[in-house]
Amino acid sequence: MAHVNIGKVHPKVYKAMTDLGEDAASTAGEEGLDPRLVELVKIRASQINGCAYCLRSHTRDAAALGETPERLAVLAAWWESQYFTPQERAALLIVEKVTLISDRAPAPAREAADVDVLTERQISAITWVAIAMNALNRIAVSSHFPVGA
Repeated sequence: MAHVNIGKVHPKVYKAMTDLGEDAASTAGEEGLDPRLVELVKIRASQINGCAYCLRSHTRDAAALGETPERLAVLAAWWESQYFTPQERAALLIVEKVTLISDRAPAPAREAADVDVLTERQISAITWVAIAMNALNRIAVSSHFPVGA
């Protein structure tokens, strides 16, 4: 199958998706969620989806916001560490549930995160960030966005 950059072929649709991602992140900020938490959600979705392009972009964004290398290093196994706050753990559980929606059976250890530490509006905002990031991951992966040194 030919590698087609769908964003370049249909830029209006791609712009709508990137706007959705920006709107979702902005909404999360309006709901009092730390921008670093939003980046963690984006990174975790990108890890699960195997999107190198988005991983590179959002780990840089997270680092620019003050995220530490130690937390980024253990993000893929967040439930096994003590690096993340209850609010972050809840957000990471949400992004995993959204990203792995077809699995329907998250690992029991991940269920230990308590989403009750988030308001309904924060849960909604994180869910929108996860949905948008998953869509953007699929665009980047299916279009084979270049990722080089």
